[in-house]
Amino acid sequence: MRPVLFISDLHLHESRPETSDAFFRFLQTDASRAQALYILGDLFEYWVGDDQLDHDPLARRVADALAACAGHGCEVSFMHGNRDFLIGPRFANAAGLSLLADPTTISVGHRSLLLLHGDTLCTDDVAYQQFRRQARDPLWQREVLSKPYPERVALAHSLRARSDTEKATKAEDIMDVSPIAVDAVFREHGYIEMIHGHTHRPARHVHFVDEHECVRHVLADWHNEMHYLSTASMIGTAALSANSLAPT
Repeated sequence: MRPVLFISDLHLHESRPETSDAFFRFLQTDASRAQALYILGDLFEYWVGDDQLDHDPLARRVADALAACAGHGCEVSFMHGNRDFLIGPRFANAAGLSLLADPTTISVGHRSLLLLHGDTLCTDDVAYQQFRRQARDPLWQREVLSKPYPERVALAHSLRARSDTEKATKAEDIMDVSPIAVDAVFREHGYIEMIHGHTHRPARHVHFVDEHECVRHVLADWHNEMHYLSTASMIGTAALSANSLAPT
């Protein structure tokens, strides 16, 4: 049986070509041989609307590469992250992928898995949760999408800069998941195995919730290495080549 793969937090952007090159290699090799690929948010550094396909050559390359991977029989699914929550049906159609709700439960063989981006678990970060509610509001999204493309890109840069400034003053534990929130989600979904990204703190955690042993996998970002989780071994990692990390 072909494996199912999970990735998140690639933050693809033209300023980091080594990460994009690694992603394209991953799609041509491991992913193309997989049964399914689940991208659990933050594929892009930012996404300001599906017309980004018309303005950003990298966005078009990513869509084409994903569609080629799907053409090899890999079922590709995408869940919105906090950077690319404006990805819509046009990109999904171009990339040959399905859009997932957050959270989503899937079955792989006899195994049930709960998939999340992970930001909903960071409930101690009150300021971020307020922004998330605003950013997921359909009225706010329609207003943003009505603006000219350059204005939306400028807004994305402004939000990113503000986030970086706020992170510098926040306690580390505030930006991680809340144990109370994690327990609540396990309880709500029947204590099944959980996979998420967002925190950039890869690990396999074991929680004991209501006398149930619960497993939570945290996916890594791709800032220095490409990482994936596989149902074949439940962990996989491959370093970027030295050449791809060299200055361009």
